[in-house]
Amino acid sequence: MSRPIVAVVGRPNVGKSTLFNRIVGRRVAIVEDTPGVTRDRIYAEAEWRGIRFDLIDTGGIEPDSKDIILSQMREQAQIAIDMADVILFIVDGKDGLTSADEEVAGMLRRTGKKVILLVNKIDNPANMPDNFYDFYELGIGEPIPISAANMLNLGDVLDEVVSALPETDSEEEESTRIAVIGKPNVGKSSLINALLNENRVIVSPIAGTTRDAIDTPFTWNDENYILIDTAGIRRKSKVNEDIEKFSVLRAVASVERCDVCLLMIDASEGLTEQDKKIAGVAHEAGKGIVVVVNKWDLIEKETNTMRDFKRKLEAELLFMSYAPIIFISALTKQRLPQVMETAKYVAENRAMRISTGQLNSLIADAVVMNQPPSDKGKRLKIYYATQVGVKPPLFSFSINDRELMHFSYSRYIENKIREAYGFEGTSIKFVFRERGEKADD
Repeated sequence: MSRPIVAVVGRPNVGKSTLFNRIVGRRVAIVEDTPGVTRDRIYAEAEWRGIRFDLIDTGGIEPDSKDIILSQMREQAQIAIDMADVILFIVDGKDGLTSADEEVAGMLRRTGKKVILLVNKIDNPANMPDNFYDFYELGIGEPIPISAANMLNLGDVLDEVVSALPETDSEEEESTRIAVIGKPNVGKSSLINALLNENRVIVSPIAGTTRDAIDTPFTWNDENYILIDTAGIRRKSKVNEDIEKFSVLRAVASVERCDVCLLMIDASEGLTEQDKKIAGVAHEAGKGIVVVVNKWDLIEKETNTMRDFKRKLEAELLFMSYAPIIFISALTKQRLPQVMETAKYVAENRAMRISTGQLNSLIADAVVMNQPPSDKGKRLKIYYATQVGVKPPLFSFSINDRELMHFSYSRYIENKIREAYGFEGTSIKFVFRERGEKADD
């Protein structure tokens, strides 16, 4: 059973993201004194008194807005409200009651769900502003004065939250985390929407619409996954606003906490230097990687168009030649099932283990076929090898002299392991230790 969900909703700039960060205990949501900064739903796991739940920070609700972004923000908040078990409705104690608050309250009353009304920016409860009592008019229970910035009364709020949550199983299945990465406007959100068959992520032709990394749990073929839609990673020269800087940092952090990266490339643009840098982030982090060439429907095809495109990609991404390449259209859903099939396959390869006996037999055969290098009459000897880790696969070798293990021979051993066991989609890490060295030397 999945964790219960708590949604933080309210109109823009009332302190939702600050409250979200205080509850989660780290800076996850972007906090900026600009209305509309948080435009998508942001998921994070939170815990209080040993009870875990998923917290969702939503974009601010502007009930009457016709603006494309604000209207879609309202839709995202509605989806979060529909998903939530408990709703934290936050209003601004300094602004007082507004007509927008009243309309949001109407939306919430119709849900029939547990709603906790929080009046934020009350720094001194002993000196309550006169307009505080106006919030009783919303008809959704007694308002609780809080200061998200100063963490005033947050313990009481969380006590009320966890007491209202439904009971869940104590043990949860581990979900495979898939991050969709790439530069802005390559179709990341469109791919996630197509996979989920639900409009969960704002899709707009405006580059950089997704500023936050959004975690969306879902099930595919009876297995649990979490899709992470990251902010588009821009070139540093393009990152001028503080908001964009935080987005880039979080996109990189999303790579760190995922199992598999779907590296999206725009077929109409081809591989760019920025694509290579983003690929390098995933490769260096040791993540599973699937190269997803999107917008393939826009390309005029001849007999060998796909083959030639693939060969060019492979030549330019030699450092991660292990990554499978698939061609899709998120818009037309061309080859969409292949995306999840390949991601699952890569995740399994990243967690694969080889027995010590099989590994040493393979290494012995490789040494016979291609003698290890030597220097000044001293030849490299591989005494023993064992797999000591997964995600990514990590192999430890006991050898006589680390200086004799040239890069070319290390690559030869890696190729032999890949020939025998595949490991497609994941990097392989080697550790070489001279006989007598301790594991932590």
